[in-house]
Amino acid sequence: MRCWITAVGVVCLLIPFHGYAEQPLPKTGACPSGYHVSGNYCIPSTGNALPAIHKDGACPSGYHVSGDYCLANDHNAKPAISKRGSCPTGYHVSGNYCLMN
Repeated sequence: MRCWITAVGVVCLLIPFHGYAEQPLPKTGACPSGYHVSGNYCIPSTGNALPAIHKDGACPSGYHVSGDYCLANDHNAKPAISKRGSCPTGYHVSGNYCLMN
């Protein structure tokens, strides 16, 4: 959800926003490019780090291998989650992942 403060109040839209801030990742091997080790996590080195997910087989469409993770090719990459059975509504299968439509 994305919200703005306007002259009439707060306006929120329920649309995907791909400019989300990257979160720390539990460290499992080498951190992806743009991330560094802090404790048992890989954390973004800058506020401009690309999205990264744990690697489980081939990376999903729009991602490439970086360290032991899949790193988005750019900031417009669609969010991906590990596939557990069927993908949720709004996602489709991409290898061992569910990729947002």
